[in-house]
Amino acid sequence: MDQEHILVVDDDEGLLHLVKMRLSAMGFSVTSATTGQEAVGEAKKKMFDLAITDLRLRGEDGLDVTEELLRIHPGLPVIILTAHGSIPNAVEAMQRGAFGYLTKPFDDKELKATIEKALSQQRMSREIKRLKSLVKELYGLENVVARSPAMQRLFQQVAQVADSDATILLFGETGTGKEVMARVIHTNSRRSKGPFVALNCAAIPETLFESELFGHVKGAFTSAHGSKRGLFQMANGGTLFLDEIGEMPLSMQVKLLRAVQEREIREVGSETTSKVDVRIIAATNKDLGEAVKNGSFRNDLYYRISVVPLFIPPLRDRRDDIPLLAQHFLKLSVQRANKEVKGFTPAALHRLIVNPWHGNVRELENAVEKAVVMSRQDMLTPDLLPSVGVSPETPLKPLTEAKEEFERTYLKNVLQLTGGNISRAAQFAGRYRADFYKMLRKYGLHPSMTKGKPDAELEELEDEADLTEAER
Repeated sequence: MDQEHILVVDDDEGLLHLVKMRLSAMGFSVTSATTGQEAVGEAKKKMFDLAITDLRLRGEDGLDVTEELLRIHPGLPVIILTAHGSIPNAVEAMQRGAFGYLTKPFDDKELKATIEKALSQQRMSREIKRLKSLVKELYGLENVVARSPAMQRLFQQVAQVADSDATILLFGETGTGKEVMARVIHTNSRRSKGPFVALNCAAIPETLFESELFGHVKGAFTSAHGSKRGLFQMANGGTLFLDEIGEMPLSMQVKLLRAVQEREIREVGSETTSKVDVRIIAATNKDLGEAVKNGSFRNDLYYRISVVPLFIPPLRDRRDDIPLLAQHFLKLSVQRANKEVKGFTPAALHRLIVNPWHGNVRELENAVEKAVVMSRQDMLTPDLLPSVGVSPETPLKPLTEAKEEFERTYLKNVLQLTGGNISRAAQFAGRYRADFYKMLRKYGLHPSMTKGKPDAELEELEDEADLTEAER
């Protein structure tokens, strides 16, 4: 953990020096000030994790100094140093925003205990902010790992509906990332500060469904020894994600329908209803339209939850995303396994791109993680990845056509992987820059399709591409 910074303010230079020595011995970085004005100046220059100030400063009021420090750094814990006779003033300081107080004289044990109590609150606040930032980083639309046209169209739709309260139905094959997409929608909505609560409908026994969703009161049934909040209550002000909703028993579907329509619930065993403010996002890998026809899913519930239907395409239909996803999962796996694996060999990347990935993104993630764990080199090789079988859904093409299709896809993906840097892309592909650029021209590809590169490099390559191998 980074060293924590404490500001100490006292006009008694002897006591100030003593406190500074004690805090330094405890492992803190300490900045001292003998006046409130000096302390305020230090607070304007840098961030502190904690401030300790004497209540009585020469010619200044410690309460005013405290308020000024809190104005500059809202939420900063401030500990007041005071004599026994000034405890009422210290209590007033706490009412005006100070964290607590210490009466003089105090020992190291008291000082450390009070500081640790104040800093624990600050640490928790920082951790919450860090986690919120991490969630935003993971699930912000701009950070989602996807470049394919199919996913870009999906994200355009998500951007349009995220901030509404419309009920959304996500449908797609198992492993396509429906829960991740639900979190993306939640994170980019006005409900992002509220809770995100997920339920896998396939994992709940029918007898427990109602209690799980709506909660129960004490004595509602034999084992109800106490009351319990339901998921609707837990998700109040946020989003409730109902995964595999096609597995929900018919007996529960009518009760869910009422909750979605009326925005109110009734706990099991209760005679009263309560209002809830919850956005519903449902997901399924089943054909709910067919389920409606065969009577296993209610028609009225289907239309209620599919106000905005969003299809998540399988990975085989968005192969442009595979290198980026693989690189993303590689980074995560390397951190977990504590290994130094830099990337994929061209042959390994080829195997990833042509694999049918029947298990979709989830299968790809697992395959990359396994490869990292088993790898003994700094680059992942094809032998560490799943063998490629021919999908019966994919008709075989003539060899020349298949080769050209693969080359174009491969070049495009290498460009994306290297951010449009032709030199790095050529090195990755094991080709001369000029030869690599010729191949790009052959397939009508250009670095500008990614982040682009300076015109000077392109002009240089235009000339270089016309040189013979002997001239190079």
